[in-house]
Amino acid sequence: MLLSKKHFLFVAFIAISSKQLAAQSISKMQPVSFSKVIITDNFWAPRIKTVSNVTIPVCVEQTEVKTPRIRNFEKVARKQGEKHEGIYYDDSDVYKALEAIAYSLKNHPDDKLEAKADEWIDKIAAAQQPDGYLNTYYTLRKFEGKWTDMEKHEDYNAGHLIEAAVAYYNTTGKRKLLDVAIRVADNIDSTFRLQNRHWVSGHEEIELALVKLYHATGQSKYLNLADWYLQQRGHGYGKGMIWDRKDMGVKYAQDDVPVKDQKQIEGHAVRAMYLYTGAADVGAAKSDAGYMTAMNNVWEDVVYRNMYITGGIGSSGSNEGFSVDYDLPNADAYCETCASVGMVLWNERMNLLTGNAKYIDVLERSLYNGALDGLSLSGDRFFYGNPLASSGNNSRSEWFGTACCPSNIARLVESLGNYIYASADNAVWVNLFIGSNTNIKLKQGNVKISQQTNYPWDGKIEIMVSPDTKSKFPLYVRIPGWAVNKPVPGNTYKYIDADNSEFTIKLNGKPVKYELNNGYAVVNNYWTSNDKITVDLPMPVRKIQAIDSVKANQGKVALQRGPLVYCVEQSAEINNPTDIVVSKNSVFTSAYRKDVLGGIVELKTNMRDNSVLTAIPYYSWANRGKSNMQVWLPLSK
Repeated sequence: MLLSKKHFLFVAFIAISSKQLAAQSISKMQPVSFSKVIITDNFWAPRIKTVSNVTIPVCVEQTEVKTPRIRNFEKVARKQGEKHEGIYYDDSDVYKALEAIAYSLKNHPDDKLEAKADEWIDKIAAAQQPDGYLNTYYTLRKFEGKWTDMEKHEDYNAGHLIEAAVAYYNTTGKRKLLDVAIRVADNIDSTFRLQNRHWVSGHEEIELALVKLYHATGQSKYLNLADWYLQQRGHGYGKGMIWDRKDMGVKYAQDDVPVKDQKQIEGHAVRAMYLYTGAADVGAAKSDAGYMTAMNNVWEDVVYRNMYITGGIGSSGSNEGFSVDYDLPNADAYCETCASVGMVLWNERMNLLTGNAKYIDVLERSLYNGALDGLSLSGDRFFYGNPLASSGNNSRSEWFGTACCPSNIARLVESLGNYIYASADNAVWVNLFIGSNTNIKLKQGNVKISQQTNYPWDGKIEIMVSPDTKSKFPLYVRIPGWAVNKPVPGNTYKYIDADNSEFTIKLNGKPVKYELNNGYAVVNNYWTSNDKITVDLPMPVRKIQAIDSVKANQGKVALQRGPLVYCVEQSAEINNPTDIVVSKNSVFTSAYRKDVLGGIVELKTNMRDNSVLTAIPYYSWANRGKSNMQVWLPLSK
């Protein structure tokens, strides 16, 4: 395959690989869609089932019965001058619930749920205006103030509608909601881009959604509209509540400088994540190096100076976002669940752009810790914020007035298959270790890939590779940073105790030659049916320290095993975790307890007073009621 000069410069710029094969592969790296992945995993399959059977029905009931979200669409269709109920961005919760339903219907087909989704879609379509405009808040206000306040989430709502429409079409093949979304996008395009009328989205989301619509329809105008939205920022065009309030302003909305000139993370965390996911999508689709430079600079600022050990981001509750570098308080940590979902989305895009596994390392950290903590084990309780310490006053809620998090975590879990594998014409990537199987079409033919593992409790992963016919291609298997003594990229966190054990890779039971490339072990092999790659990752209990700049955690350690961060929760043995003091030399043992918190690996160590300290995975805390909790434990002096 020959690369054009423009394409070659782009691949070289993002430093994918010094090897021509890798550069050519990654230049066309694409995720394997969740719809093509069957998850059989012992850890995730039950959680997906819980979301389908419990979380989504909760979202449906809250959306349709206990809150006025669906009623607003019905009121628009009746045209009887009724008043809008709720908040101006509530339409988006309907759309996110529909997107989660779309993924669920693929994972667990359900005729009744599909009929309910079709019923909602009929009501949404009936509320659309003749010109394509769709927003119940402004329509029920007789369009007073329509498209005047950039903070009012008109295009944010539209973005979530588009995402739901693409997902529902991909799952069911039904076009009704997709056609609604197309008319919404065309209305926005004709109102702004084609009229050269400036508009800055107060809450980013439309950008990434338009790229999805571009891929679904092949219509370049939607990609151009997404790019246009990005180019509106940083030029003083912003108007509305955000820009008028002194406690918000341009930084809150990532509007102080053009996107391609941004170097630091700032403002509202969720808005930032959606913006940068959209910028990465546009940068990839247009091969725009300007977006690539900005994304790399901002990513380093997030991960090196503003990310919690759990992968959570956005320390400040006052702006639901960022304050100053290294400001990472524990009990006051905001760490919105939606922001961790955004970290998963953004880091997936960064991985696809660069072929570098460090982005999946961060994705995995946010997924297993910061995001998963937002959902109870029962599936019907939710955290909006996710602190790293509690004095017993934190518990998950049934619902929220601003209800973005429940449907957001639901759609993430249901679409988990999107993040496991990636492929190109002549290569396959295994990014997450989740029991699953899929069929991937390569240039040489179809290849069946399957995984068997007890991850994250065990570091052994078996990957079966079965091409239709014997063929040679590289298999990229991610070697997590935590397996090679790197907790996260950058130097914010470090292990106290270096682990000298090494990961091993075997092919059909024998050592195999591989090359380490950007965090992947690359096995370039002639593959035949039922070839088995076995990866063994060391999983010792690790003690982590933060650098001196993180004042909140001086003289403290956190515990990690594999991808999971641990915490100490109040129990019969531990009245107050804040009284716990551990030593650098403390030795922790690990054991699986299937009868505790749905099945977890507990960590234990003997204390000086002969008591036993027990730590549990961070995501599982507060599932036995309110309790004191600490992630960071004081070190003995």
